[in-house]
Amino acid sequence: MARVFSGIQPTGDIHIGNYLGAVRNWVKLQDEHECIFSIVDLHAMTIPYDAKAMPREVLDKAATLIACGIDPERSILYVQSHVREHTELCWILNTITPLGQLERMTQFKDKARQHKQNVNAGLLNYPILQAADILLYKAEMVPVGEDQTQHLELTRDLARKFNHLFGETFPEPKTLLPEHAARVMALNDPTSKMSKSVPGSYIALHAEPDEIRALVRRAVTDTGPAGDAMSPGVANLFTLLQEFSAPDVVAGFRAAYEDGTLRYVDLKQQLAEDIVKALAPIRERRAALLADLDTLRDMLRDGAERARAIAREVMAEVREKTGLVLG
Repeated sequence: MARVFSGIQPTGDIHIGNYLGAVRNWVKLQDEHECIFSIVDLHAMTIPYDAKAMPREVLDKAATLIACGIDPERSILYVQSHVREHTELCWILNTITPLGQLERMTQFKDKARQHKQNVNAGLLNYPILQAADILLYKAEMVPVGEDQTQHLELTRDLARKFNHLFGETFPEPKTLLPEHAARVMALNDPTSKMSKSVPGSYIALHAEPDEIRALVRRAVTDTGPAGDAMSPGVANLFTLLQEFSAPDVVAGFRAAYEDGTLRYVDLKQQLAEDIVKALAPIRERRAALLADLDTLRDMLRDGAERARAIAREVMAEVREKTGLVLG
């Protein structure tokens, strides 16, 4: 089976946009691929964060991923900082990465604008660490969204350059596009993607039923004249309806929209109840996992040990090829 790698930051809530766009597809990938999933806490350090809250955030993300269907026995689920070879390979890749290429990264420019008081070297080197994450396991495929394609291209460039300088070592990872990945927009601003950093824009996977109902009820619908086109807010609600509701329900509301009899209050009420129903098993499973933190920690320790076994072998090869072994 081909090896797949992907990671998720521990900070912030995993929301329905993350689930529909990425996590749901990760779960499916386990059936056909060798999957490695990392909670990338080192990446989270590039912007201001609460160090005391970090351990709980990591455990929360692990519980949520497992509750969604990531199986720690079939896949490797671990914490990035628990495998020190990530940072070692990152340093080696630093030495072959052109500075100009990093400065052109769209994400670096965006983060630098958002965090003007903390434009640190780690923020600049973020994509190199991301490349190390992938190459450390010789991953052949990486499921990515639109905002990460530039970073994956850098990873491919670095794999190619390392192989040219030191000998064939790393495969050039390919983009793995899911068969279906819904693009979910913010509930309070349907012209922007749903974001965990913007309160009111998202529904967390662990949200309580009344919270879900309130968020859907407040979701933006019409945002002004749009001619014959469906407004962004209504289109977003229909996207969610398509994902969470039964086909006959979707067809009924779409017919009502077409003939001009759709009442947004009815659409929102139906959608909210269907989201509540769909998220209930995830919320309950997550709560059970967080009630037994010792077992959850054991799962992550086991995952880290399995990840280290691969990482140690790859880094032994890298050290030898880069002249860091005395013989």
